[in-house]
Amino acid sequence: MTTQEKTPHETHAVELESEFEHEPVPQNRRKSLLTVSAVWFGFPMILTNAVPGGVVVALLGFWRGLAAILVANLIMFVYVSLLSYRAGRTGESFALQATKTFGTIGYTLASGFLATIVVGWFAFNTGATGATANQAFGWNEQLVVVLAGLAFIAVTYLGIRALSVLGAIAAPLFIVSAIIAVVIAAQSHNLGAIASYAGVGGGGLTFGAAVSLIMATFADSGTMTADFTRWSKNGREAVLATATAFPVASVVAQLTGGVIVAAGAIAGADKVGGNFLPLLTDGQGVLLSALAAVFVFVNLGSVCTHCLYNGALGWSHLTKSKMRIMTLILGVLGLVAALAGVWNHFLDWLVVLSIFVPPLGGVLIADQIVLWRRSAQRAVAKARPTAFIAWTIGAVAGGSVHWLAPELSDAVSGLLVAIIAYVVAETVSARTPVKV
Repeated sequence: MTTQEKTPHETHAVELESEFEHEPVPQNRRKSLLTVSAVWFGFPMILTNAVPGGVVVALLGFWRGLAAILVANLIMFVYVSLLSYRAGRTGESFALQATKTFGTIGYTLASGFLATIVVGWFAFNTGATGATANQAFGWNEQLVVVLAGLAFIAVTYLGIRALSVLGAIAAPLFIVSAIIAVVIAAQSHNLGAIASYAGVGGGGLTFGAAVSLIMATFADSGTMTADFTRWSKNGREAVLATATAFPVASVVAQLTGGVIVAAGAIAGADKVGGNFLPLLTDGQGVLLSALAAVFVFVNLGSVCTHCLYNGALGWSHLTKSKMRIMTLILGVLGLVAALAGVWNHFLDWLVVLSIFVPPLGGVLIADQIVLWRRSAQRAVAKARPTAFIAWTIGAVAGGSVHWLAPELSDAVSGLLVAIIAYVVAETVSARTPVKV
């Protein structure tokens, strides 16, 4: 008699599925287009994404704000789709992608940077959950943060399938809540005046800065898209799954915030943005208050779990550990940060992301998409100087635009400059003779 040995990734019915932290996802373990789309679709359609949409409309006016939202999301679609296409073809996570471009040691800087940033997002949105529940219902903020954070950690621990289920619930719930908020706003405000809304003015935000602000909300997880789309059956399905997030889900969330701001339903919108939750809770009765409570936890829980998954997957590869172990460790650290109030620095956080993250993604695109033939034939290196040079040049360009030419977009500028810098650096490097 012979017995068939199980492969390392075959799981018993009661065991959790492997998350393939250290190798590409095998073709026979890939997910359906619907499953991967649910992961991405439910991610950007969140309350905290309605906030920057409202800020942009408040400062630029409805039509210019809408244009900035659309331009930013179309750029994000191209940007994230290119990285997703590569992930769908190879099954590689962001950490594995970064290893090929930055080197087996060099990748630790790029991957560690983003894997830490997204844990910051987990902390921010967990803190925002407590603050929102406190403002809306008077609940104890710290207690809500702890309970919500533990629940988010538990869902993330279950892995990619749990993210797809949560996304499939969070997105429809957002749409229902947004429609109700618009209907309530229409009862006391003239929706017909939305198109003529000129904003609060004051010159506090340029069009280019608005595009950067919108891009920055998902620049980090967008760059790490491979962690999600590596589960796609192929590159085409990875791109289709990405499209459900950018532009569809992201535009829905940001435009919802913008519309309610333009209707005049949110006071101080230039600071608080498109947070429409108070419309659902201010004297609207028990049923709507219950809906709002569920909405807060499910909606913000979606972004928290996705970000923690990105961080745990990245750090599990960096530490040669398991995603679920790092979920527990990073989840607790993020929870402590949330209790410390990191969520209060939202706009400052976005400025940092818009300068440093897009150039990193630009280097990956240049190396693995533009120069894919060269990268496919290249020997593995411990560190690749051209990648770091291009990333630095792109970040410097983005920072320069931010402070010296704010009418332009620092995110787009840094992205394009990094791509060009990498191609030039690689071309010069290939032509430079090696001294013996």
